[in-house]
Amino acid sequence: MAQTQTTRVSVIVPCRNEIRRIRGFLESVFQQDLGPIEMEVLVADGMSDDGTRQVLAEFAGRFPALRAIDNPEQIVSTGMNRAILEANGEFILRMDAHSFYAPNYVRSCIAVLNETKADNVGGPLMTRADGYLAKAIAFAYGTPFARGGVKYRDPQYEGPVDTVTYGCWRKSTLERVGLFDEKQVRSQDYELNVRIASRGGIVWRSPRIISWYWPRASVSGLFWQFFQYGFWKVAVIRKHRGLASWRNFVPGFSLLAGTVLLLCAEAARLSGWVWWEQALFDVWIALAGLYFILSFATAFSVARREGWRFLPCLPLIFAVYHLAYALGFSLACLFPPAAWNRANPMRKVVTALTR
Repeated sequence: MAQTQTTRVSVIVPCRNEIRRIRGFLESVFQQDLGPIEMEVLVADGMSDDGTRQVLAEFAGRFPALRAIDNPEQIVSTGMNRAILEANGEFILRMDAHSFYAPNYVRSCIAVLNETKADNVGGPLMTRADGYLAKAIAFAYGTPFARGGVKYRDPQYEGPVDTVTYGCWRKSTLERVGLFDEKQVRSQDYELNVRIASRGGIVWRSPRIISWYWPRASVSGLFWQFFQYGFWKVAVIRKHRGLASWRNFVPGFSLLAGTVLLLCAEAARLSGWVWWEQALFDVWIALAGLYFILSFATAFSVARREGWRFLPCLPLIFAVYHLAYALGFSLACLFPPAAWNRANPMRKVVTALTR
């Protein structure tokens, strides 16, 4: 009788100070229905000081496939690269400690990768949340108004996309296109997928690959998260000129347009140009009114489905998503090009603040 060939998979996990989620994450990993898959798990720990490392040691004692390695730079991309370099599997599968995974997650990733012949595969970013505010943030995240209508966040979409959640690659693919860019404190997944696409590769999204993400549970945490996303998306755009989607520019352009309109209206008032002052202010009111109509209409739709108690806070959460991303994106655009290419003091400060 022919024996089933074993597939070796290396799961790489960057983490730091995840004491609230690390147990649930590890349990979902080691409850995977692997079949003929041989799995190792490499957790690149960013020098956690909240008890995460002790939990990793506890699980490593129960599951020899788990190894914790140090990530002293405390940056996601450096941690993943350290794990990849130590990986023994022919497939590399990224997971995140702030998520948990369906029992068939690993098998589904490998199956979709083999069936589609894609270079990277992933699934939809589903959300689970505890508490009123966290649930509202999760519901808002699931709307096209917050997410920009991108296909990879549509839970039912299957096909080619710009990027995917987490990712699964053949190790040979990463050796060919290069590992994660360690200059990217955030958006390192997107940057890698841009490189894959620029070389004619395919990034594939499948609803068969299921995981759930715990979103931020506070307005301040949400703001800082999306500020970072906006800021580091500019680094990708500058590195890969001409490959950015128009969606990346909409929040920042809207913020800039609104600010310029108000400044011009004030300048017209100071100059005594009453007609221009009123005209510019009317345009600003019209644009702001359109935004609030879309925001409240989306909030109404979500609240009707999920509960009316979420209606009051949803417009605020939409505004945080958009404003935080716009501010991060706009601030990064002010950086001179050289700041992204060498370790100058400005770059070091921003890296320390946003990692």
